[in-house]
Amino acid sequence: MYDPHGGKDNMRRLTGLHETSSIDDFSAGVANRGASIRIPRQVGQEQKGYFEDRRPAANCDPYSVTQAIATTCLLDSEEADESK
Repeated sequence: MYDPHGGKDNMRRLTGLHETSSIDDFSAGVANRGASIRIPRQVGQEQKGYFEDRRPAANCDPYSVTQAIATTCLLDSEEADESK
């Protein structure tokens, strides 16, 4: 979902250098631009808000990525199974 070329674009981009997390590692952090999932500082302090998934490639289908994020982060696994 994150890369329409089967992961090849993300393998070139997600090297772990230049404020990106490695494609082989998952990380999350408050105000951490090098994390896979970045939580803004204010969200970390207030314990509410949004997060940034920094893994989708620029040429991804935003609707497919949003569906994948919503399914894995917001929906109960039984709900996700029923929607298929």
